[in-house]
Amino acid sequence: MPAYAVAHLHTPSDHEDVLRYIELIQDTMEPYGGRFLVHGSPVEVVEGEWPGALVMLSFPDMEAAHDWYASPAYREILPLRTGHITGDVVLVEGVGPGYDARRTAAAMRTARGRSAAG
Repeated sequence: MPAYAVAHLHTPSDHEDVLRYIELIQDTMEPYGGRFLVHGSPVEVVEGEWPGALVMLSFPDMEAAHDWYASPAYREILPLRTGHITGDVVLVEGVGPGYDARRTAAAMRTARGRSAAG
């Protein structure tokens, strides 16, 4: 299943180190099948608040996402960003092509019923 790296960058910056990070990140992702889905696009907030910027990367699976994030090449450039931008980064597994939210709701009801009975 696909996996995603999602970054909510609270304090975007065009510091020279950040620009260097942006120049170098693509090469760190390619060996792991990573690609950008969102990078630098403005967000349209329709609920709540969203200070900052959003970056989304796609990987073939969670193992590839973990391997990229832990790779020596990425760890080497990471301080170029973290030294100038605060934010949150998560890795999350996506859903398969046949995903149906109705089945998820049904499974959650069943699990809730078991918890109440126990």
